[in-house]
Amino acid sequence: MHVIVTGGSSGIGLEVARQYLRSGAKVSIIARNARRLDEARQDLERSVAAGVGRIGLVSADVAVEAEISSAISACELTFGPCDILVASAGIVEPGLFDEQSSAVFAGQIDTNLLGTINSVRAVYSGMKIRRSGKIMIISSGAALIGIHGYSAYCASKSALVGFAEALQAEARSFGIQVAICFPPDTLTPQFEQELPKRSPEARRLMGAAAAWPADAVAAKIVSAIDRGRSKTFFGFSLTALGWIGPLLKPALLWWFGRETKR
Repeated sequence: MHVIVTGGSSGIGLEVARQYLRSGAKVSIIARNARRLDEARQDLERSVAAGVGRIGLVSADVAVEAEISSAISACELTFGPCDILVASAGIVEPGLFDEQSSAVFAGQIDTNLLGTINSVRAVYSGMKIRRSGKIMIISSGAALIGIHGYSAYCASKSALVGFAEALQAEARSFGIQVAICFPPDTLTPQFEQELPKRSPEARRLMGAAAAWPADAVAAKIVSAIDRGRSKTFFGFSLTALGWIGPLLKPALLWWFGRETKR
């Protein structure tokens, strides 16, 4: 089995790669930073001794379609066709809408939304020909409700919901499983960089729930892929938002608006 993980040099993607290596899969990791990719390989080879020789690394920016297409072709040349794609590459840069530059805003759309679409496009035609394959799109709990100071991130991650649902409808008849998951705050290097930039208003909304360990999030993602679940939520609050959000959000947003005015 060949698993390709974008954004796999750290965080959730790295832990997903580790779990699949432990299960005996061949794993290709794609990320922008070559140094971090090499560090990820060393980390994985230390923790999964039997993984030596089953780890492929390719440096590419998912936001650039030609780069990710070439990277996935290289991965498939090494380990064979992609059986599972985990589209985990993503960035977050909190900031008030009218204070954040258009370039920073667009960068999150380009990586989180278009980068995911580019990655899926690069494996989809092959899966369609083989009439098999699994695609897991990593969205975020931020896709389920608007968060103060996260207009770009929420927009990019919520757009993935519509993409995933539409693609599910198209892919089903070709034996391709398309799924999406909504991780909570997760203890990753990116989270450590993001947290100091989070607005006080966002902290009131998000601060009550403890961040999840990356390996626990990865375990749930891998389990969801194995079980063929189309949507995966984490924890009571996000699960409630995911299934009955239209009923809950008016009250939540009213409360949040009241708290913001204080």
